[in-house]
Amino acid sequence: MDPRSLPAAMRGAVDLSGLVRQASAPPPAPRPAEGSSGSASGAAGSGVAREADDASFGAVLELSQRVPVVVEFYAAGIEPALEPIVAAYGGRLALVTVDGNRAPQVAQAFQVQQVPAVAAVIGGRPLQLFVGMPGEAEVRQVLDQVLELAAQQGVTGSLDAGDAAAEPAEEPLPPLHQEAYDAIAAGDYATAASAYRTAIAQNPRDADAVAGLAQVSLLQRLEGAVAAEIRSAAAERPTDADAQLAVADLDLSGGHVEDAFGRLLEVFPSLDADGRGAVRQRLLDYFEIVGAEDPRTIAARRRLTALLY
Repeated sequence: MDPRSLPAAMRGAVDLSGLVRQASAPPPAPRPAEGSSGSASGAAGSGVAREADDASFGAVLELSQRVPVVVEFYAAGIEPALEPIVAAYGGRLALVTVDGNRAPQVAQAFQVQQVPAVAAVIGGRPLQLFVGMPGEAEVRQVLDQVLELAAQQGVTGSLDAGDAAAEPAEEPLPPLHQEAYDAIAAGDYATAASAYRTAIAQNPRDADAVAGLAQVSLLQRLEGAVAAEIRSAAAERPTDADAQLAVADLDLSGGHVEDAFGRLLEVFPSLDADGRGAVRQRLLDYFEIVGAEDPRTIAARRRLTALLY
C-alpha cells in the first residue's frame, strides 16, 4: 500500500529523535489494572497493552522494529479504550497507552493537542492516526491500513507471552457499566450516557457511574468540535459563559486540568446567575472526572467555595 493512500491524518511526520533512549532502558511496564479502564474488558491479560512515559518510550521505538505499535494518548477522566480492539488482532499489533499530562515530551513529540488521540509507530517511524475515538469499524479500518503499511516495511512480527507481564484476572464490571464501556469504545456516547444514568437511578451512591457520566458528557460536548474555533471564540468573548465552558472542556480533554479549573474560576465572578450556575455545575463535573482526592480538585473546590460564599 502506498503511504499516500492513507487518510490525511496518517501522513503527518513527527520527530521522535528526542525520545530515543539507550538500548538498556527498561521496557514499558504493563498498564496498571483499573476498574474503569480498558483492562477491565475481556482483553485483560492479553499482553498487547502497556503504559509508557517519557523515560520508557525509547523501548517502544525498539518494539516497533518488530511489531507495529499503536499509541493511545489519554488524560485524567479520559480512559484508554483501544485494548479490546487491538487484542483482537492476535498479537500482530501492540498497544501503548500514554498519559499526555504525565508524559509531556512524548505528547509534544506527537504534536498532541487534545485527547483521546491515537498514533502508531512502525520501525521507529511515527504516524498520526486520528483524534477523538471513532466507531469500532472505522478504528479497525485504520488499523488494517497500519498493518498493510507495516508489512510493506518488513515489520511483520508478533507479540508473545514474554512481551508483557501477565496481569491478574479482574472482576467483571457491573452490567450497566460494561454496557457503557462498550458503547464508549464504539464511539456511541449517547448509549453510554444512558447506561450511566440508569446505574445512577438504581444507586445514587454509584460514584463510578457519576464520574463515568461526567466523562461521557465531556466527550459528547467535544464530538465534532474544532479546537481552533473554540479557542478563537473564547478569546473574542472572554466573559461569555458558553465560550469559556467550551474552551475549558478542550483544556480538560487535553490533560490541562489546572488551566480548565483556573479559566472557569476566573470568569465566575463576572457572570450573571445563570452563567454562574452553569460554571458551578461544570466544575462539579470536572471534579468527578479528575477525582475528589486529586490536589488540583481540592484546591479548585476550596476556591469555588470562597467565590460562592
